Amino acid sequence: MTQVKICGLKYRPDIEVAVANGAEMIGFVFAPSKRQVTPNQARILAQHIPNSVKKVGVFVNESPAEINRIAAMVPLDIVQCHGQETAADLAKINRPTIKAFQVKHGKINGDLTAFPDSLILLDAPIAGLGETFDWQAIVNSELPKERLIIAGGLHIDNVAAAIEQFQPFAVDVSSGVETNGTKDPEKIIKFIQKAKES
Repeated sequence: MTQVKICGLKYRPDIEVAVANGAEMIGFVFAPSKRQVTPNQARILAQHIPNSVKKVGVFVNESPAEINRIAAMVPLDIVQCHGQETAADLAKINRPTIKAFQVKHGKINGDLTAFPDSLILLDAPIAGLGETFDWQAIVNSELPKERLIIAGGLHIDNVAAAIEQFQPFAVDVSSGVETNGTKDPEKIIKFIQKAKES
């Protein structure tokens, strides 16, 4: 069954809804974003997350030393890197990693094979805008499905199709479970249900 990551969470009630309804991963954004939290905010929120749910920190071009500091403080279970980080950078992070790749004009922006030890996340050209990438342009046979996370423009009405298309390890949603820029408990619940039914 496909795992679900609810990303960009800032408030305890939203986290509680996600956890209670079966999300396997909770994402905290530390990079500049309207969904950004401070390490201390994440640390307080993380205290209420059961050990069975993975706490994921999202970073963009942050130094491995700073990532490790924040990962220990929160504490994080997984580190997600969304910038130009290299495999050498990720090797210095003392947590399991997710490496994000943008899909532009039907092409994956980077070399997936350079990150054999990381989960691989495919995202839209600009993360967080709620736009999908061109699913049909990606050659499925070349994707490491057991390590694959699909993100970018997922919502209640298309998550089942994304899972059918890619058979991924996990799906990742942020803006797709928001209403007017804030997390919507009903959308979180329905998104997880749709993903789990697929």
